[in-house]
Amino acid sequence: MDTFYRSLRSIPFRRGPKRWVGGIAGGLSAKFGWDPTLVRIVILLSFILPFIGVATYLVAWVLLPWQDNTIPLERVFPGTQRPL
Repeated sequence: MDTFYRSLRSIPFRRGPKRWVGGIAGGLSAKFGWDPTLVRIVILLSFILPFIGVATYLVAWVLLPWQDNTIPLERVFPGTQRPL
């Protein structure tokens, strides 16, 4: 599992500091320089699509690291090492 968590941390995306719920919209807006409100609206509109919007958001919420490199999934299934 350590290799899996290490590969997730190597993705150049972190949940944003300007977060409301999970930080996904804040992270996207920070990464690409977009307006956070616009990104939130697009994400909410994607929830209308069956399965795709909510499922994608939940997967991102579980797998993407926070600003301090911690991963929510790692709290449930810890590896042998702690994040750097």
